[in-house]
Order: sequence, then C-alpha cells, then structure tokens
Amino acid sequence: MTFGEKIEQAVTGRPDSHVPARVLERLTGLPERPGAQPLRVNWAMHYGQAALLGVLRSVMAQTGLRGPLASAKFAVVRLTNDQILENATGVGAPPQTWPRKELVVDVLHKAVYAVVTGAVADALAARGGPGPGQRHAAIRSGRRAGIGPLARRSAYGR
Repeated sequence: MTFGEKIEQAVTGRPDSHVPARVLERLTGLPERPGAQPLRVNWAMHYGQAALLGVLRSVMAQTGLRGPLASAKFAVVRLTNDQILENATGVGAPPQTWPRKELVVDVLHKAVYAVVTGAVADALAARGGPGPGQRHAAIRSGRRAGIGPLARRSAYGR
C-alpha cells in the first residue's frame, strides 16, 4: 500500500498525510505539533495498523475465508478501522464529508492493501489445505440449507 501511495503521490503531487501520526499521538498521549508530524510516528501507526490487521486477514484465510470476496470484506474492515480511530480521536471526519478525490484515493489504497494482504494470507493458508469453513462447504456443493456442523475432530484437525 505504501509503495502504491508513493507512486500515486509522485504522479498527483498529493502531499503526505499526517493523519496516522496525529491519531497515534492522541491515542498514546504523545505531544502534537502544528503542521507536519514526525515521520517515525506516522510510519509507526501506518505500518502498525497494517501489521495488526494483517493478522486478522491471516485468521480469515486459516479458517477458510479466502479469495477475492474475503479480500473485499477485509477491505471494509481496514477502512472501518481507520474511520473508528480517526473519528474517535477527533483527527478525522466521516468519509461522506470528504472531497470525492480524497475518498477515492483512500479507498483505492486500502483496496490494494486488502488484495495484496489477502493474496499472501491465502497462499500461506492454502499450504495447510482447506480451512474448517471450506471443509464444511465441501459436505454438499452449492448453496444449501440444513447442513449440520462438521464433526469436532474434522473442524480442528488436519
């Protein structure tokens, strides 16, 4: 995501956002400054959130929530996480109040993060075979109702 942002910024001339740093400063009680925030604080929040939420996408893949639909769901989680933190700290405003160009850029970068993170998580999880959800779905193909849960030993064991 960061690599894509840097390319986009070089093309569009958009400046760095200091929102991640401001959120972390408010969450931790660090002092805030007017204007640009320290790069290390910005990166700590930026990469910290990505790493922590990447664990969630890994859990999704391990349980059998894989593929493009799972990545789309994860993109919503990633966007929601940002909005909760930014709005709760007073650093940001609801997306519906943003200029459309800023909204499109933010959604695009989060979607790239979700797709790439999903591809990596899915590939790693696939090495262990299907997850419990996938094994459950394999009982009967198609959209079916009335199928009971997997046996406990099938859900957790491999």
